Amino acid sequence: MKKIAYVVIALMVIASFTLAGCKQEAALGTEENPIIWALVPSGETDTVLAGFEDVAAILYDETGLVIEPFVATEYAGVIEALSADPPKAHMASLATFAYLVASARGVADVALVSERYGSPSYNGQIITRADSGINDIADLAGKTYCRPDPLSTSGWIIPMVTMQAAGINPETDLAEVVDAGSHDAVAAGVYDGTCDAGSTYIDVRSSMEEDYPDIMEVTKVINVSVDIPNDGVQFSPSVPAEIREAIVNALLTINETEEGLAAIDAAYEWTKLVAKDDSFYDPFRQVLDAAGIDPETLMGE
Repeated sequence: MKKIAYVVIALMVIASFTLAGCKQEAALGTEENPIIWALVPSGETDTVLAGFEDVAAILYDETGLVIEPFVATEYAGVIEALSADPPKAHMASLATFAYLVASARGVADVALVSERYGSPSYNGQIITRADSGINDIADLAGKTYCRPDPLSTSGWIIPMVTMQAAGINPETDLAEVVDAGSHDAVAAGVYDGTCDAGSTYIDVRSSMEEDYPDIMEVTKVINVSVDIPNDGVQFSPSVPAEIREAIVNALLTINETEEGLAAIDAAYEWTKLVAKDDSFYDPFRQVLDAAGIDPETLMGE
């Protein structure tokens, strides 16, 4: 009997280890396995994060899915999180150029594009102090230049193309390139003289007038970019179709509510989200191709 008892106990132990080994990972979108929404703030991190947390709370009420915003310091970090195996991010809000890189790598697919002021595209600007003596692109030679992020479309990629077209080599002709960390920080750096010039989206300065009441007079615009597709919401291919569909439908629904509009405005100054697929970015890809810009090459620099 003892021998039988030992055998039974041994089998129970083996079974327990087997069951533990076969234990399935918690379903995506639960407290144990939340959906990670990765983003890079264009303004104050705390404000952006609070806005996305409000959006996540609304999405939970709509879908029952647990979503956690994750703030990265650069777009490269978000792409890296999407590229991990398994992914460390399931959703993202990438700027245009960063999305093109992620899309080319097969780690992100756009579902929604934001609208601001009724348009799914925007423009960038190059700004300097009004008293700087800098009046055009050629005057940037030998100057210190602020950018928000090396992969920021309006903050660096398009300005770089613009400089090259004007005969300025950003790598050799600028005295220094400073990574400010956000569009707000670029404008603040130009305002206080930390940088001679810098590039942001139009018009980040209007959101800074409470802290810098005279920023529109102290700084000036010397260049406006071509139209650039807005940022939006992208998904990792690892996200099941039914989860993606539920989130997309919920985001489109909160477009129609006062609470939802306030949340997406606080998050990224979005006024609306519209459904778009990858082909929306094709005209901008053609602009980069014509300028000889290879996203992967720049990503590796």
